[in-house]
Amino acid sequence: MQSSCFQIPPPTAGTMAWAGNQTLISHFVLLGLFMHTPLHLLLFSIIMVMFLVALSGNGLMILVINMDSRLHNPMYFFLSWLSLMDLMMISTIVPRMAADFLRGRGSISFTGCGLQILFFVTLLGDECFLLAFMAYDRYVAISNPLRYSVVMNRRVCWLMVGGSWLFGLVDGLIQAVFTLSFPYCGSQEIDHFFCDIPAVLKLACADTSLYETMIYVCCVLMLLLPFSVISASYLWILVAILRMHSAESRRKAFATCSSHVAVVTLFYGAAMITYMRPQIYHSSKQDKVVSAFYTVITPMLNPLIYSLRNKEVTAALRKLMGRYPCSGEQG
Repeated sequence: MQSSCFQIPPPTAGTMAWAGNQTLISHFVLLGLFMHTPLHLLLFSIIMVMFLVALSGNGLMILVINMDSRLHNPMYFFLSWLSLMDLMMISTIVPRMAADFLRGRGSISFTGCGLQILFFVTLLGDECFLLAFMAYDRYVAISNPLRYSVVMNRRVCWLMVGGSWLFGLVDGLIQAVFTLSFPYCGSQEIDHFFCDIPAVLKLACADTSLYETMIYVCCVLMLLLPFSVISASYLWILVAILRMHSAESRRKAFATCSSHVAVVTLFYGAAMITYMRPQIYHSSKQDKVVSAFYTVITPMLNPLIYSLRNKEVTAALRKLMGRYPCSGEQG
């Protein structure tokens, strides 16, 4: 007995075609994060404020790092790329979510859904590996400062950034292609505010258990491999700090690493809650809340953590503001 299914279609977006007893439909429907209630309108407004803070904070971080020669070193080179990834992550998710909420409908084409999965998974993988390379950079700077400029030279830094993008892109392509290669039937409604793979797979009318197991293993590896590098780096950093004789040197080393530890905790904590739990323990409401955390809140907090806890960044910000005073002061 065959069921009526919709599959990845050859027709253009917004069209519907019939093939035998199969209905080929060219879009999904995102149910979104909010309802049109006073409380959810308030929450939506807060999310939009966070979005604007994230855009301005990460954009300003990239500008400051590129314009201030004192910040032209590997640590801030990686930080500028982290800010760019956060900008791209939040821009991939929030504008679409906001437009769907304001229009009152969340229709998204198969192509659009596939691209959103590709960008989201790519950026998620990029950030996993970049945070690991940032931890290794701190390890070299604190444990072997005399050889730091040799070990972390410009070529090595670019290779690390390029490797992060390559690993993330390969993972994103594989997951996007395989997810949308399944036939889909029944409801078109994705109970999420973006095309998150577990939410999309719930609509498949084929057995996805093997693929879901593969995704689970892949996500565990993509999280645990970089996280093991981060853990090992900070273990050796801690050993190096405890061997320091100067209290001032220990304080400075702890201050340098604390911002990165805070960012790692926020990012990996939310990602592990989402992707390292077996599917039977997931609920759509919980998944949406956790997803909002690492797609909106973490990109907003990252530049604030690095700017407020870093004297070099705050000094560069003051210098930039002094270079471009507001028009009222110029007059």
